[in-house]
Amino acid sequence: MSPDQIKSRVASGLLSFPVTHFNEDFSLNLESYRAHVEWLSGFGAAALFAAGGTGEFFSLSPEEVADVTRAAKEASGDVPIIAGCGYGTALATEIARRAEAAGADGLLLLPHYLMEVSQEGIFRHVKAVCESTGLGVIIYNRANSVANADTVARLADACPNLIGFKDGTGKIDLVRHVTAKLGDRLCYIGGMPTHELFAEGFNGAGVTTYSSAVFNFVPELAQRFYRAMRASDRAAMEEILHSFFFPFAALRDREQGYPVSIIKAGVELIGRTPGPLRPPLTDLKPQEKDMLRGLIEKIAA
Repeated sequence: MSPDQIKSRVASGLLSFPVTHFNEDFSLNLESYRAHVEWLSGFGAAALFAAGGTGEFFSLSPEEVADVTRAAKEASGDVPIIAGCGYGTALATEIARRAEAAGADGLLLLPHYLMEVSQEGIFRHVKAVCESTGLGVIIYNRANSVANADTVARLADACPNLIGFKDGTGKIDLVRHVTAKLGDRLCYIGGMPTHELFAEGFNGAGVTTYSSAVFNFVPELAQRFYRAMRASDRAAMEEILHSFFFPFAALRDREQGYPVSIIKAGVELIGRTPGPLRPPLTDLKPQEKDMLRGLIEKIAA
């Protein structure tokens, strides 16, 4: 897909990022992963992120990112696959090229590694990644890589294949500045953990879609909430928030790293085989899995 095509597709509906499946020895379980991606592709996602944050990008080698991307493309049918990309500039450009060769339709550029840097440093890093690939690139504002509106505008001018802006800061004033300054030059994606908790407010700031982690195991619920948000159906949103998302978030917040761990646990509880989390992430405790099971069963009922 061309950058303009992937931009339009991403903006058209709900997004998600499948968890990466591992065997008990922490090697990739691509057979199970393909089956999960194929199943998810039947629930109307506008695009799926392979090897994203919830896909444990941070624990994958560049070769594994390419393997996961290729497996996702094989299984997703006509659903576009956007590959994770990140780390320092040399690694990020290598991963970008590997993902493109593996068939990715676009790239999600996660924060660079470790260092707090200037806006000029962010600009040079993102520009180098964009120039290394013909794919459409989405910048992910989060953690130590937070581009301001002027930097995003400079990047859009310098990089024709910069097609999206994803926010993981929760700073709605910054997001509104970006959407006001850039307009329809980019698509805008919500990327807060359990973004459903933020979706209504960010929709008003011009962020009309988001990536849903729970789509991994309750895709119909995720789509129902997304449709309610787009229709400004506050009653429907509040019903789902109270019945599922608020208690889910309370469970998620019990430990650092649980925003990923709880999603993998949900996939396991619906009968799929995502396998273990790679260190340094840790699994939910047995009683916490029981609590999550209760939430899933309540939704199913």
